[in-house]
Amino acid sequence: MLVSRIIRPYYKLFKREKSISSKSDFRNRSLYKYFVDIQTRWRDNDIYGHVNNVVYGEWIDSIVNKYLIEKCSLEPLKSPLIGFVVSSHCEYYSPISYPSKISAGLFVKRIGKSSVDYSVGIFEDNQVEKASAVGGFIHVFVDRINRRPQTINDEMKKQLLSISNIID
Repeated sequence: MLVSRIIRPYYKLFKREKSISSKSDFRNRSLYKYFVDIQTRWRDNDIYGHVNNVVYGEWIDSIVNKYLIEKCSLEPLKSPLIGFVVSSHCEYYSPISYPSKISAGLFVKRIGKSSVDYSVGIFEDNQVEKASAVGGFIHVFVDRINRRPQTINDEMKKQLLSISNIID
């Protein structure tokens, strides 16, 4: 009894705050800062009548590279830095089938010296608040010629920070 009286005023200090740590926490549309609408195609469906998992990977790759090209001035065939995918993942929560329209959302979870961790939410339409799938990958930016990690330049970092929840 005495211990609880002593600890009670400090309980908030010991209590764990809810953080965005579990993968399912990344399902909320409000986390995502950049969106691209995508129309599913007949060929996206597999024998089971829903979009094949390989297609999700294409969507994830496409939204990240579209952002890098449009906002970070990446020129895939000319830029001195290129991104190597060193890790990728996708968790599925509900199936999507043709002829759905999807909205892919992007945000940056972490920026390192030469790496970026992206999260992509796949939403079945523009009104849904929970993603049907959440995926992403980690890019390590390397020199095009020697393939060694290189520091992300300030302009690219600024653009990546603009779609993150990171306080610089």
